[in-house]
Amino acid sequence: MSIPAAYLTVILIWSTTPLAIKWSAEGAGFAFAVASRMLIGILVAALVLMLWRVALPLHRRARMSYLAGGLGLFGAMTLTYWGAQYIHSGLVSVLFGLSPLITGLLAMVWLEEKALSALKLSGMLLGLAGLAVIFGDSHEMAAPHASAGVAALLAAVTIYSGSLVWVKRIGDDSPPLATTTGTLAVSLPLFGLVWWLSDGQVPSDLPARSSAAIVYLGVFGSVLGFALYYYVIKHMEAGKVSLITLITPVLALLLGSLLNGEDVSARVWLGTACIGLGLTLHQWRAMAGMLAVKGRYP
Repeated sequence: MSIPAAYLTVILIWSTTPLAIKWSAEGAGFAFAVASRMLIGILVAALVLMLWRVALPLHRRARMSYLAGGLGLFGAMTLTYWGAQYIHSGLVSVLFGLSPLITGLLAMVWLEEKALSALKLSGMLLGLAGLAVIFGDSHEMAAPHASAGVAALLAAVTIYSGSLVWVKRIGDDSPPLATTTGTLAVSLPLFGLVWWLSDGQVPSDLPARSSAAIVYLGVFGSVLGFALYYYVIKHMEAGKVSLITLITPVLALLLGSLLNGEDVSARVWLGTACIGLGLTLHQWRAMAGMLAVKGRYP
C-alpha cells in the first residue's frame, strides 16, 4: 500500500471506530462486543503473522511490552465501551484526541523528557478549556449517566496514554504486527473474564448492524488500523502524523450526526475547536518542521 493510501485509511478507520463501537454494543452489551472484537482481532493477527512469516518474539523485553500494551488495551477499551453507551460517538473521538497532551505530560514525568515548553503548556491549557466547555454543555450532559460516561472516557484516555509511555520506556523493537498480536493475547483473557462476570451470555438474536460493527472493529480497528498506523509513523514526518488526531474528531462528529442522528450542540463544536487548537500548539514544533522541509523541497 502506498503511504498516502495508508495515511487516509488510518484516518478513515479512526474516524469510524467510535460509531462502530456504539453500534457493536446494541443488542449485545458492551462486554460481549469488546470481547468478541478482540477475539476476532487476535485470530486475524495470528493468521497474518503466519502468512507473512513474522516471528513472535518471546524475549523478556518483548513479553514486558506485550504486558504493558495488553493491560493498557484492556483498561482503555473496557472503559471506552462502557462509557460509549451514554455519550455521542463523536465525543468519544474528541476525548481521545486529548491523548497526545496526556502522553506528553506522562512522558515528562515518567521518561524524564525535557520540561514543557510554553507552546506545549498553552496547548494543554487550551485542551482543558475545551474539555470544560464540553462538560458545561447542559444539553450534552443532561442524558442519564452522561457525566459517568465522559469520566470513563477520560480514564480510558489516561490509561491508553500511560500504556504508550510504558511501552516506550520498555523500548522493545519487535515488529509492530507481533507487538499487536502479543498485546491482544494478553488482553483477551481479561476481556473474556469481564464478559463472563457481566452475564456470560452469547446473544441469540444479534442485530446485523451490531455483528457487522464487531467484525469491522476486529479486522480493521484492532489489526489493520494499528499496523497501518505504525507503517505511517515509520515513513512520514511527525507533523503529518500528528494531523490525524486533529482530523478524526471532526469527522467522527460529522459521521455520528449524519449516520446515527446524533444532535451535536454548538458547545461541543466549540470545545472540539479548543481541543484541536490545543493539539496544534502542542504539536507545533513537529508541524513547523514539516512545513520547513516542504519549503526547502517544493
